[in-house]
Order: sequence, then structure tokens, then C-alpha cells
Amino acid sequence: MSETAPPERRLFGIALRATSATAFGLMAAFLKSASQHGVSTFEMIFYRNVWALLVVGGWIALGPGWSAVKTRAPLAHITRSVIGLISMLLTFGAVVLLPLGEATTLTYAAPILATLLSGLVLAEKIGPRRWIAVAAGFIGVLLVARPGAGITSLGLAVGIGAAFGQSAVMITVRQISRTEQTAAIVFWFTVFTTLAGLLMLPFFGHRHDLETYGILAIAGLLGGIGQLSMTGSLRFAPVSVVVPLDYLQIVWGIVIGWLVFLSPPTPLMLVGASLIAGSGIYTAWREHVRGKMPAEAGSMPEAS
Repeated sequence: MSETAPPERRLFGIALRATSATAFGLMAAFLKSASQHGVSTFEMIFYRNVWALLVVGGWIALGPGWSAVKTRAPLAHITRSVIGLISMLLTFGAVVLLPLGEATTLTYAAPILATLLSGLVLAEKIGPRRWIAVAAGFIGVLLVARPGAGITSLGLAVGIGAAFGQSAVMITVRQISRTEQTAAIVFWFTVFTTLAGLLMLPFFGHRHDLETYGILAIAGLLGGIGQLSMTGSLRFAPVSVVVPLDYLQIVWGIVIGWLVFLSPPTPLMLVGASLIAGSGIYTAWREHVRGKMPAEAGSMPEAS
């Protein structure tokens, strides 16, 4: 398939990206529901990834083929996977400890933090306009990260930690994508996290009823669908066109948190979410314009 998709395929790319954001939003809701059934964060790692591995494996077999997962940089994949695993633990922990809307919104501070890390780690120059976007994003975080209304200090710490973890993932994916294919990055990360989750089960796993296992299976399948539709969107439309659709996940987090988990958003939370989303969209656009965002790095936070 051609790297440059025709203009008329942009709508399809947008539809795929919206599907991805919706799938990840629903996945977070199912994981939060699983936590209310007694499922630990460590168990979520295994079930989310083992079911997603079926989806990813099927996509590779039917699409690019298994030759696409060959790697010339195994140590880079291990480093990226360890960082991604820690990030995923923190992200799922935030979903468990915080209202769904707040957990999702804080995670989306990752692009803002990635801008700062790119200056520190990659020695990239950060211009005044991006500094303004970063400042606006941090104001948004402060508005969302307020005490009370089901938000604890531990939950806030985990949520902010998840954002830092996701920003580190963005930087490592940006680096590894210079030499590795998308299929290899997605496949080896999913394999690594599945095995890591399997090793955790003897220590943190519990027996659950069929309903709970069903919830976990749906969450995992949604994660796999979200990952693939996110990746697929980049084949049909530019990063700058589809990345704003990622922030639809914040909308789903707020709506589902309100209607299903009975956690209505406050006006300050909505203002903060708007600032974070606006800052993230502008940052993604600037990264794309400057040619600093490879397709593989143009991913929403949950993708890890």
C-alpha cells in the first residue's frame, strides 16, 4: 500500500482514529468495571494483552506478514517494553483509583510532558509557542488535579506518574521507529507485556466468575482493536489530521464516568480537560510540521 494515501481516504483515516479512541475509551470503562469485581491492576496487564495479542497476531498474519516482526534491535524493544509496562501499570492504576474522566484526562498530559522530555533527552529546541502550549497544558492539569470528589492524593500521584510514563513511551517509540517497523514495535511490546502479566498471576491473580472473565476478554479485544485502528489510520491520513481524534477518548471518559460510574464532571474539570486537549493537539501539529513525529510515534497514550 502506498505511503501517501489519496485525499479521499482521509475520511476513512479519521473514522479509524475515532474508532480507536472509542475502543480505548470503552476498554478503560471495562477495566474500571473489572476492578469493581476484584481484579487487580497486575491481572489487568495479562488479560488486556493476551486478548489483544490474538488481534495483533491476526492482523500481522493477514496483513504485513510475520517477516515484518523481525528486529535488528532486540535490546531497544526490551527497553521500550519495560518503560511501556511500567506506564501501563500506572495508567491502569489511575483508572482504578480515580474517576474515569479524570484518569483519562490526566493521561493525556503525556504529549505535553513529552515535549519537555524531548528537550532534555533528545536535545530538541523548544520554541516560545510550544512553551506557551506546555504552560496551558499544565494549567489544565492543575484544574483537573483538584482534591475531593473521589480524587485522592494516591490517585493523583499515580495519574500524574502515568502521564510521565506515557511521555517516556512517546520518546522511546520515536527513537526506535527510526529503524523498526510498526508491526515489530506493536507485536514485541504485546508479547512482552503478556509474558510479564503471566509471571505476575501466581502472586496477584485470583479466581473470578465468568462475568468478570468476560469483562476482561472484552477489554483486551477492545485494546487490540484500538491499537490496530490507530495504526491503520496513519496509512490513510496525515498525523496532523488524525491525532486530534485521540482526544475523543477524554470525551468518552467523562461521559461514561458520568452515566455509568456516576462521577459527573465539574466546570473546572471541563476547563482543564479543554486546556490539556488544546495543548496536546497544538503540540502534535507542531511536531508534525517540524517533521519530528514519525507515524509510529503519533499514538494516543494508552497505546503504550
